[in-house]
Amino acid sequence: MGLLTFSLNLTLDGCVDHQEGIADDETHARFTRLLDECGAMLWGRVTYEMMESYWPAVARGDQEAPPAMREWAVKLEAKPKYVVSSTRNDFPWTNSHHIADDLRESVQKLKDATPAGVLLGSGKLATELDRLDLIDEYQLLVHPRIAGHGPTLYQGGLPGTRRLELLSAEPLRNGAVAMHYRRAR
Repeated sequence: MGLLTFSLNLTLDGCVDHQEGIADDETHARFTRLLDECGAMLWGRVTYEMMESYWPAVARGDQEAPPAMREWAVKLEAKPKYVVSSTRNDFPWTNSHHIADDLRESVQKLKDATPAGVLLGSGKLATELDRLDLIDEYQLLVHPRIAGHGPTLYQGGLPGTRRLELLSAEPLRNGAVAMHYRRAR
């Protein structure tokens, strides 16, 4: 069985607005390594639509992008992408698959079928999956910024505090810190 790893950019005050992070070569190279290590991506519909509106064009070369961003886009294009949605059924982006059945059962089946693990990249979906005790690890990139606004990580709340065990903390040259945790059992 593969692990479900939640990975996201956030500011020091917990803001997960994708426009608030540092999008440089070092950051993209880090997320490309995470993408290389996993067997599939898992998103909610809103994140999927945000990604679908930009990255396929970068992968095709229709959108100007630095080499690190293009490498990410090409690898993302090839990666299986699973999307949880109750409002949309058609997901035409290459290698996209719809998850519409029971969330707990569907995500557990995906984990079981993906030995290399699944990388979760949606904040709201992470809250729901954490409530179901399905997230195994957290790879968060904390940016040296205070946004002063939301949305924030786990804004919807959890039924209780999650205790985590630190596996690694790696400072990046841009001032961000890559934090890798697993759930303390």
